[in-house]
Amino acid sequence: MADEIDKTIEENAKGPRRAKGDSVEMEQHELTDQIAADRYLSSKKAARSKGMGIRMSKLVPSGSA
Repeated sequence: MADEIDKTIEENAKGPRRAKGDSVEMEQHELTDQIAADRYLSSKKAARSKGMGIRMSKLVPSGSA
């Protein structure tokens, strides 16, 4: 269900904000709205990823004591 919502949000952000008939008038979503939708979808994708953006590594000193 969450994937369907994400797809719907993405499709709506790609489509026009408003469209009229006969005279063919279209209006695009504002850039701030597009950026907000992109950030939202990116954060949802990052939250689902393994490790949640944290990388663990072991540091080994090069010299011997």
